[in-house]
Amino acid sequence: MAEPTLKARIEQDMKAALKARDQRRLRALRLVLAALQEKEKEGKGPLDEAAGIAVLQRLAKQRREAAEQYAQAGRSEQAEQERYELELIQAYLPEPLDEAALEALVEEAIAATGAQGMRDMGKVMGWLKPKVQGRADMGALSARVKARLGG
Repeated sequence: MAEPTLKARIEQDMKAALKARDQRRLRALRLVLAALQEKEKEGKGPLDEAAGIAVLQRLAKQRREAAEQYAQAGRSEQAEQERYELELIQAYLPEPLDEAALEALVEEAIAATGAQGMRDMGKVMGWLKPKVQGRADMGALSARVKARLGG
């Protein structure tokens, strides 16, 4: 049997939270599911795994920033709720790649695309994106590729 989709896993966990009467978890999962469903409506159809991960990454970033702002404003209860939701969202994201794995992928991408300099950066990033989507910060990866290509 195939592994359930991201949305299906969230729906299963939502049912489990409902049965367990875990209201906090249930509310957080409903927010995540609503964001995925909203994106599906925009795109007029079911999301593929990469698009679902992109939605979760956006939600995680929002939670991280909100928690920081609440903490700075001295609103610890709201900051704690945002951190809880962030942890929950991160559980559905793929494991991030470590530094060594990222470096190896950059080297492999440069070799595979035959990149010679900065003008080939688009090719390298295009090769890397599907392999690291959801598992690495694309901005940091781009800076790493740029430095490697001598930019």
